[in-house]
Amino acid sequence: MASNFGRPLRRNGAYDVRFHRREMNKNPMFFNLSIVVSLLLVSVVSSAASEGSTDFIFHGFQSANLSLDGMAVVTSNGLLKLTNETRQRIGHGFYPNPVNFINFSHGVSSFSTTFVFAIISEYPNLSGHGIAFVVAPTKTFPGAEPSQHLGLFNGNNSGNTNNHIFAVELDTIQNLELQDIDANHVGIDINGLISKKAATAGFYPYNNEKFRNLTLISGQPMQVWIEYNGINKEINVTLAPINIPKPKIPLFSYSWDLSSVIKNSSMFVGFSSSTGSVSTSHYILGWSFGLNGQAQSLDISRLPKLPQKKHRSKVLTIGLPLISGGIVLLVILGFVYVIRRKRKFAELLEDWELDYGPHRFKYKDLYTATNGFKEKEILGSGGFGRVYKGVLPKSKLEIAVKRVSHESRQGMKEFVAEIVSLGRLRHRNLVQLLGYCRRKGELLLVYDYMPNGSLDKYLFNEPNPSLNWSQRFRIIKGVASGLLYLHEEWEQIVIHKDVKASNVLLDNELNGRLGDFGLARLYDHGTDPQTTHIVGTLGYLAPEHTRSGRPTTQMDVFAFGAFLLEVATGKRPIEIRGMMEDVILVDWVMLCWMRGAIVEAKDPKLGTEYVTEEMEMVLKLGLLCSQSNPMARPSMRQIVQYLEGDAVMPEMGSIETLGGGGGFEGFDDLAMSYNSFLDKAIAYSTSSFERGFAHSSDAQSLLSGGR
Repeated sequence: MASNFGRPLRRNGAYDVRFHRREMNKNPMFFNLSIVVSLLLVSVVSSAASEGSTDFIFHGFQSANLSLDGMAVVTSNGLLKLTNETRQRIGHGFYPNPVNFINFSHGVSSFSTTFVFAIISEYPNLSGHGIAFVVAPTKTFPGAEPSQHLGLFNGNNSGNTNNHIFAVELDTIQNLELQDIDANHVGIDINGLISKKAATAGFYPYNNEKFRNLTLISGQPMQVWIEYNGINKEINVTLAPINIPKPKIPLFSYSWDLSSVIKNSSMFVGFSSSTGSVSTSHYILGWSFGLNGQAQSLDISRLPKLPQKKHRSKVLTIGLPLISGGIVLLVILGFVYVIRRKRKFAELLEDWELDYGPHRFKYKDLYTATNGFKEKEILGSGGFGRVYKGVLPKSKLEIAVKRVSHESRQGMKEFVAEIVSLGRLRHRNLVQLLGYCRRKGELLLVYDYMPNGSLDKYLFNEPNPSLNWSQRFRIIKGVASGLLYLHEEWEQIVIHKDVKASNVLLDNELNGRLGDFGLARLYDHGTDPQTTHIVGTLGYLAPEHTRSGRPTTQMDVFAFGAFLLEVATGKRPIEIRGMMEDVILVDWVMLCWMRGAIVEAKDPKLGTEYVTEEMEMVLKLGLLCSQSNPMARPSMRQIVQYLEGDAVMPEMGSIETLGGGGGFEGFDDLAMSYNSFLDKAIAYSTSSFERGFAHSSDAQSLLSGGR
């Protein structure tokens, strides 16, 4: 029986039917085993055939059957347009059928893909946020966010190993919180947005010349090759303009076993893209994919054409054959009009500002955007100046323009350099500073527009609906995260100097974004260094500020403590009821704590709809941040850990414990420091605190009214 079983069922490549029948009659068991073996062979052959069949090529997508999601569309001439001119949106375009990457012999099969893309921004030198080629277990990504998350992840799930997502990103924004190397790079992402390997966009020419940079947002089409060697476990990524062959040397290589990521036999391949504050169109012109082999080469001549930008026609035509007296008069009038118009939109531009070209806005554009800075476009006003809503004429980008009067030129060069530097800050809880413009005696700062205005309007203005506790707690955590980024996570330490509810703006989803960071530096640079100049708002200024005037991160922590208390209680840090009477919020909350009822300090508008543990933590944390000894206050990193539940806040068993043993004499001392500070402030600027101060709408602002 053993010898019969070991004999082949095929002879000379053909099936021996006579042998099979003879053995079947002799041994029924052999017959059963032969059926099983035959079925297994058919299964293996079928599996192998399906495994090698997922190859496709698209020269344009006019007749392609793609799975589209979000903003993604196929244009009339066959372009896959992942995003359009809409801000903060997502687009996905995926091959509709699943791909079986699993190879039982060595894990994930080898594969390669190549595609041609183009990124066209509506605003010169600005873009957002990029394109990613994706291998994922799904074609849709519920909960994914735009901007730096590229439509794949959100702030909570980025980095989660259960995502099982492999991506190659073409990133046009540098997000330091994601450890991006620059604002023009290609990176490999595994389950999250912190790239495992990244390189500045560019290529090595075919003749082995020196590396050449490429600008991803140039609007020019470029080709990408992505190759995975399933045997060597190596990923190669290559980038080049479409008018040259594939370079011999890849942009970079990275060793990684994708079997740790691709565990599902049914995975999907495609593209994801997102926009941020600047509307950008992301295009895919052609795409080829191959499993267990090289993807077919794209024929560049067969790809659809990108849309051409429209050019405005010239108003005046030169070289008219006949010039009559009337035309000469029109030319003269036109000349006079141009001269007057130039004077109207004249800007202050010095040689040192030439380096800041991409960050400088034309006054004419800002004037047009705000309808000539009309009263109806005013969003708010304060010690720093008025803020106007605007829409840029070309890009249709919504902006907020802050007009700051600043006659002194002392320190202006240094301040503008800082403004440009701060424009590189990227964090989801900071209002984006887009750029600036200088004209005569004023400075105009251009910010991303926040449609829901400032937080203080929701806390203190009765006509507006109040925020629930869940919304308030999310805003608190967001502002804390933004301050941590300013203090510790950016390349420089940035001290805000004016943290308060009126400087916290709310986006479409009522997320808190801290604004006006660094704006106090304008007054620092424009002040005589020999004079004492206090910048901030009464009730948020740390006691040590009145003594040294030197800004520190602990001063921001003190102001954040006042911010915590006003969000939780719905009351301002200092309510002035007259020159002889005032109510200090931290004193009142401290008294509630001392009698064991700190939660009673909550905002009455919340009713019973709040989480007691969170409310108690926020109020106690506000007291900890409000200590008079700067060294006893927690850092912003500790504060974020407390709010996120990653660390336990120290117990407040006694006033001595609250003081942290750092020389704090108790809350009586804190109250005295506040009253002492108030007395000093009154002595410092008596005219600002006359009887009208108690009745002024700006009573809470000393030198800065924020928005």
